[in-house]
Amino acid sequence: MTGERLGYAPGVFDLFHVGHLNILRRARGHCDRLIAGVCSDELVVRMKGRPPVVPLSERLQIVRSVRYVDETFVATVEDKMETWREVGFDVIFKGDDWLGTDVWTTYEAEFARVGVEVVYFPYTVHTSSTLLRDALHLLAQRDPSTPLSGQLAAPRQTATES
Repeated sequence: MTGERLGYAPGVFDLFHVGHLNILRRARGHCDRLIAGVCSDELVVRMKGRPPVVPLSERLQIVRSVRYVDETFVATVEDKMETWREVGFDVIFKGDDWLGTDVWTTYEAEFARVGVEVVYFPYTVHTSSTLLRDALHLLAQRDPSTPLSGQLAAPRQTATES
C-alpha cells in the first residue's frame, strides 16, 4: 500500500511479559502496520550465549496473537540494516535501555541515511525476561517442601491419620 508507514519491533520475546506488550502497543501507535521481528533460537544463542526458554514456534504463536501485531518476521541475523533490506520498514522501535549505546548510535546514523526513523520507548524496569529467567532458576533450586507465595502447604497428617 502506498503511503503506509511500516513499523518493525525486533526482540527475542522470550518469557513474554508486560514490557514486551508495552513495546508492541506503543509501536502500533506510531505506524500503520507493525511487524514484530522474533529472533530465531540460533540467533538468540549467538547473541546471548544461551537458548531461549520458550522455543521459536511458541514465541511466534504468542507474538502473532497480540492484537497490535500485523505480522511476524523470523530474524536470523543480528544486523538490523540487513533486516531492513529484507523487510523494508520505515520506523524501528527499541527499548530506551539501548539509547546512547554504541551499537544503536551507529544504527541511528545508518538508518537516517536511508530514511528510517528510530523510536525508543521506556524500558519496563520492574520486569524483564532475564529477571524471569533468574527467578525460574532460583525456583528450580529451592526446597520443594517450602510452599511458594500464594501456594498452600501440603496437609499434615494428624496422629489419628497415621
